[in-house]
This record gives sequence, structure tokens and C-alpha cells, in this order.
Amino acid sequence: MPANEAVGRPDVSLIDSRPPVSPGLDTLVTAVRAAVGTHADWRQTAQLVGGELRRHLPSPEILTAEQRVGDPDNYVTHQLHIEPDGAFSIVALVWRPGQVTPIHDHVTWCVFGVLQGVEYEEVFSLDEKGQCLVEAGNNSNTIGDVNGFAPPGDIHRVRNVGDGTAVSLHIYGTDVSRIGSSVRRYYDLPVKSA
Repeated sequence: MPANEAVGRPDVSLIDSRPPVSPGLDTLVTAVRAAVGTHADWRQTAQLVGGELRRHLPSPEILTAEQRVGDPDNYVTHQLHIEPDGAFSIVALVWRPGQVTPIHDHVTWCVFGVLQGVEYEEVFSLDEKGQCLVEAGNNSNTIGDVNGFAPPGDIHRVRNVGDGTAVSLHIYGTDVSRIGSSVRRYYDLPVKSA
């Protein structure tokens, strides 16, 4: 198989360091719970959750000052909320300048919003024979931008292209504390231009 399985890959520090729940997070959790509770398909759920995240996007202060510093070696995740039935997780990611994910796809839908800094997303498609990835687009996401996706068609790489630390909030349609990550697969394939 041309892709590396995500299990056991130590690319990112997963920290369960939940700060005290803020009123902003409570409001967001309630809104996401209602959107997920519609039991729509993954694409519709991502759209509904994206709308709620746009309406209830918190400030970077949802994290403590210490959590917003990040790690010099890898981007860091902070689990902020895991829905008791495992229907969704809210995770904050902190990126120092230049930090980047490997190219990957996901086990479920995801919605993210940028709270601080700039995150550059490169989107890829898998060629028909599975021998390479093809560049399919890119986005520079800045403060307040909200975006989302659902498999299939969710292969991407994200990096902090700014001069300062970036912070984003990600909502995944799974219990990341149980499975360890939202990543289904990492891709180690050549990339060609469209």
C-alpha cells in the first residue's frame, strides 16, 4: 500500500490538557451537538458544524498562555472537548512558524477555524492508479476563516506560513481520545502539478 498507516506515528504531540471550560466553549459544544444531532450525511454535517463554528468561533484565549506557546519541534494538539458518546471532538492545534503536517486524509469529517495566525492548506487528489498525488488546490486561512471537508476527497497538508504562532480549532466527527488521531492514512507519494 502506498500510504503509511497513522497508528503509532509520532509526528505530533497529543496533549490532553483541557483548560477550564469557558462559556465560549460551552456555547460551541451545545451548537455542535445540535448540528451533529441532525444525523445528516458527513458532507452536510461538516457544513452544519462549519456554520456553528463561524457563529461561535472563540478567541485564542480558549487556551492558556502556556498552551498557546506551542512546541519548537512539532505542532501540538490540545483536546478541549470529547463528546461523551464519541460523536465529535474539539481540539486546538498550536503551530510554530514553518511547522507542517505530513500529507494525510481522515477517518471522518472535519471542520476547522483559525483563531490566530495563518494556516496554508494544500489539497491533493490521488491519481487513478494510486501512483502519485496531484495538486488540486490551496487555501491561505487567516483569523476567522472556517473551512471543512468530508472523506473521500480530503487529502491535504497544512502548514503555518506566518511569522508568528498560529492557533486553530478543529472539530472532528469522532472521539480522538479513543483512536489517537483523526488521520486515517499518511501519504508518501510523489506530487505532480495539475
